[in-house]
Amino acid sequence: MSWKTAFKRDWQLYTLAIVPLIFFLIFKYGPMLGNVIAFRRFRPGGSIFGDEWVGLRYIQMFVNDPSFWHVFTNTVVLGSLTMVVCFPLPIVLALMLNEVRQQYFKKLVQSISYLPHFLSIVIIVGMVMQLLSLEGTVNQIIGAFGGEGIPFLQRAEWFRFIYVGSEVWQTIGWGTILYLAALTSIDDSLYEAAKIDGAGRWRQTWHVTLPGIRPTMVVLLILNIGSFLNVGFEKVFLLYNPLTYETADVISTYLYRVGLVSNNLSYATAIGLFQALIGLAMVLSANLISRRTTGTSLW
Repeated sequence: MSWKTAFKRDWQLYTLAIVPLIFFLIFKYGPMLGNVIAFRRFRPGGSIFGDEWVGLRYIQMFVNDPSFWHVFTNTVVLGSLTMVVCFPLPIVLALMLNEVRQQYFKKLVQSISYLPHFLSIVIIVGMVMQLLSLEGTVNQIIGAFGGEGIPFLQRAEWFRFIYVGSEVWQTIGWGTILYLAALTSIDDSLYEAAKIDGAGRWRQTWHVTLPGIRPTMVVLLILNIGSFLNVGFEKVFLLYNPLTYETADVISTYLYRVGLVSNNLSYATAIGLFQALIGLAMVLSANLISRRTTGTSLW
């Protein structure tokens, strides 16, 4: 069927894509034109595309800047921990819930687990700060066992645990919904055939369930790899303070201070462009490797 024939037949459906396309053109693709100021000197009040061509000056600046490589390392470590911990846990929870036969308990666990996903970052951070303050619940429990209070939010060594833990709490339930939906598409006859062959629950999970949800796993993994360096600005910005900069300062917060606070927008744009190119390369690489090894990819 040609594209024109398909459009004439389903033109009503295609019109639904007009608003999203306009949104992406204005707020996603349009701002990409501003990347040119990574190679031009931008002055407030001047041209939005910069006034003077400076070439690779700003790229050389952040390449030779030790502060940038420090925050880059923090971003890689925090992104790696988040992906390693947060990616498999929804799969595990979905597999566990899939074995539950009491629907009331199953729905209760689902509701409790994905409720934090609908709370704003400010509320999540406020609850974390209340729990981990010197007079918070966690330190009260420590004190009840004879221990001394720990200033979690003022210790740089605790920041990564706090961030990753809050990410697990906020995202595990929503990811579980996606995998539970994928589990419903698995043919029951495959489980019956596995039982006839003598497979127990563990072998059924390994040979039937996991291969059945593998396409969903691969797609979500590729998307997570694409946002590997885009560690959440809002949560880090609300949680960190000068005492935790050593482990908490990431590229997004560094760009905020350099670009908006210090008004060095060209330098910040050069760093942002570098970050975007790395993310693009990682997505393309992950998609290629997935297509050649598993046969599943985004495109």
